Amino acid sequence: MTSHTIVRSHKMRFGAELRHNSTRFKIWAPKCKTMRLKIKGRRALLDMEARDDGWHKIEVEGLQAGAQYKYVLPDDTEIPDPTSRYQPDDIHGFSEVIDPRQFEWTDIDWNGRPWEEAIIYELHFGTFTPEGTYRAAIDKLDHLVRLGITTIQVMPICQFYGRFNWGYDGAMLFAPDSSYGRPEDLKAFIDAAHDRSLMVFLDVVYNHFGPHGNYLPAVAPIFTDRHKSPWGAGINYDDEGADVIRELVVESAIYWITEFHFDGLRFDAVHAIEDNSTTHILELLGARLRAAGPHRYVHLVLENSKNQERWLRRNSGKQPVHYTAQWNDDVHHLLHAAATGENTGYYADFDNLEDRCERLGRALAEGFAYQGELRPHHGDRVGEPSVGLPATAFVAYIQNHDQIGNRIFGDRMTKLAHANALKALSAVYLLLPQIPMLFMGEEWASRSPFPFFADVPPDLRELVLEGRQEELKGTPEHEDPSKPNVEETVDPTLVSTFKSAKLNWEDLQVDEHAAWLLHYRQLIDIRKKEIVPRLFGLEGFAAHYQVLGPKAVLISWRMGDGTTLRLYANLDNATQQGVPSVIGRRIHLEGFSEEGMLGPWSVLWTVEV
Repeated sequence: MTSHTIVRSHKMRFGAELRHNSTRFKIWAPKCKTMRLKIKGRRALLDMEARDDGWHKIEVEGLQAGAQYKYVLPDDTEIPDPTSRYQPDDIHGFSEVIDPRQFEWTDIDWNGRPWEEAIIYELHFGTFTPEGTYRAAIDKLDHLVRLGITTIQVMPICQFYGRFNWGYDGAMLFAPDSSYGRPEDLKAFIDAAHDRSLMVFLDVVYNHFGPHGNYLPAVAPIFTDRHKSPWGAGINYDDEGADVIRELVVESAIYWITEFHFDGLRFDAVHAIEDNSTTHILELLGARLRAAGPHRYVHLVLENSKNQERWLRRNSGKQPVHYTAQWNDDVHHLLHAAATGENTGYYADFDNLEDRCERLGRALAEGFAYQGELRPHHGDRVGEPSVGLPATAFVAYIQNHDQIGNRIFGDRMTKLAHANALKALSAVYLLLPQIPMLFMGEEWASRSPFPFFADVPPDLRELVLEGRQEELKGTPEHEDPSKPNVEETVDPTLVSTFKSAKLNWEDLQVDEHAAWLLHYRQLIDIRKKEIVPRLFGLEGFAAHYQVLGPKAVLISWRMGDGTTLRLYANLDNATQQGVPSVIGRRIHLEGFSEEGMLGPWSVLWTVEV
């Protein structure tokens, strides 16, 4: 170890914790009167000490990193450690004792970057490169730097069953999936990203466990019948035994931030988390994570279809009280509907053209399109007033894993809308004061689809396929007579479906794709020069919008430096007349603009000092 390296090790309350010349094993199993430890290669089982509070533990002298083990239940069932740090032979195999101190970090001076500088790139390790590994992804980091990306967000990596998965079926909250490599390989990727001044966020799932390999219910009350979720019984955040389960989830989140040095977390579908305790698990997570990294930037992002302003509030110092930002599906849905004309599924609530433009102006200016009003097609009320939040409390995008993957064939926007429309949409969201996010390959208009894929045991294949077809009935294509039936969907359990989603990097050598890459680079360069420096100090109640026509809006923001940023956008095939006089210095024009009018699919940005 040199003077320029550092080691990071999170002291685990759960699982296998390596000590000086021994390894301590600890599991919370209140459903089991006895527990034994099985060490691979040893014939004798070791009795664990059982305590009255449900904990079982043992310390094994001389056992070092690399040892593999399982727990043995009273009925002789062998299970891997539910809090394993690594599963070398997949989710049902032996767990491995890991020494996190063996990896030597070189990012000793890295403290992250301010949130305002974030330009996010979402990727899936298994399909980002041909090899589909943590190590292989390192070779693509320089591409992201040249593009202008400052933040990588990786889809979930917690150990899942089988060879391939989106990641949302993870069942072990501390083990990076072995199909992508070892924990040290993941750390090497993060270390290399930090060396290039790139932040790395991890998508985490605390609303459910995957259906294969979750051994926690066999030993502990991980679920409760008090609450239901789309995946069955809710996770027990407020019933008997919830204290330890809450701590399990909090420790998992802190573990990724500390031992792996992630710069932030994206919390999947928090609207599906039910918790009636005095302190909601989201409040606890936010507080504990910020306390765990007090001297560095730690950014916490939500996915929340309830659009709750309460989790995004700022304090008197303009800093987030709980969470930094939320994915803004409203902006995505409205821009997508404008470019494609789709008005079913996700987009049914934006079917009315006049109302759609009003909602677009509100979503771009204030964040949420619906702020407590009735959504006509869903028949419910959603959202809270968000005008008091800064624009940076929202993450904007025109593609992500969900909106591409939750289509029958996983089609990207390049298959659904013409080039002029996509150029206009990219010019809107990449220069918006909200934080932009690209989906991997978007920057060169990748032709690779991104369908849903999940390896499952053979006996469950038909059940998964039926479930997928049922889920697709709520998507935009289902009610469109010109589109295929959901029964014709690609089979998510086939390895060919997984391989079809892999990016084809050779496309970058094709002129058409190289031109798209240049388009994105130029927009991101403008963002870094003209938008990012003005985001610091941005407050709520700083934006105003005006509907100019059926698909045209004018929006202005009072920026953190006192300047006024304006967007004139016409997202239509027809020219928009009657556009107010352009005020300020032009910083970008997509399409064309003349006095009093905007051409089809034209976007104009100006700054007034």
